[in-house]
Order: sequence, then structure tokens, then C-alpha cells
Amino acid sequence: MTATLDTIRDDFAFLDDWEERYRYVIELGGDLAPYPEHARDDAHKVQGCVSQVWLQTTRGEGDDPVLTFLGDSDAHIVRGLVAIVLAIFSGRRASEILATEAEDTLRALGLDEHLTPQRANGLRSMVQRIRREAQNALSAPAVS
Repeated sequence: MTATLDTIRDDFAFLDDWEERYRYVIELGGDLAPYPEHARDDAHKVQGCVSQVWLQTTRGEGDDPVLTFLGDSDAHIVRGLVAIVLAIFSGRRASEILATEAEDTLRALGLDEHLTPQRANGLRSMVQRIRREAQNALSAPAVS
């Protein structure tokens, strides 16, 4: 079962040091839904990440569809970061995704100051990719 953003916030507040928080982030990655092998390709790969990261988007119906994301990485800590990003965005309408300031949430968790510059850039790349998917969902009609 993937953790909700509220659960992640509460757990982060409970954990005292960053060593424990890193272990928790790795645990979050272990709870990700299985990622389909056929989607481990260049079309689903997130550019700008040092580790390999894949993101698959499922688009709901309507002019402001709900977008659901699956993600994975070949690195344990990055898998956990994928889980946090999915907790922020997955299962929300495209307009909500665009209105969400993920950077504020990530800053509130303290991730911005405890990640290497490469991981922080990769995290930003994931957020940008999701925002692009949401923008595309709003600007392009669904294909039936």
C-alpha cells in the first residue's frame, strides 16, 4: 500500500534524524506498485535524472482528467523519492496537478537541503515531467 502525503508528512515529523528519514524513504520505494516491464523504455524514461527513472501516466476521462502515475527507479533512495512524488500527484485532476507547488511540499519535508544536487535535479525533472503530462491532458482532447 502506497503511503499518502499526510502519512509521509507525519512520519517525517516523527523521525528524529536524517539517517532514519533516509531509511524511511527507501522503505517508501519498496512499497511502490510493480512497474510494467514493457514501460521501461525511452518513452517513459525521465530525462535529467542521474539514476534511471521511469514514469507511466494513465489518463482518465473528460476535459480535466484524473492522472494516475506509476514510477520506478534503479536506485533505492530514488525509488523512495518517486514514491513521494507520486503521493503528491497521482490520482489528481490535471488542473490540481498544475496548481500544486510540489517544491513547497518537498521543502517542508526538508528534502531540498538533504539531497545531493544531482538527486535534487532528478526530483525537479520528475515534477516537471508530471506537470507537462498534466498540461498535455488539459490542452489535448482525450482520444477515444
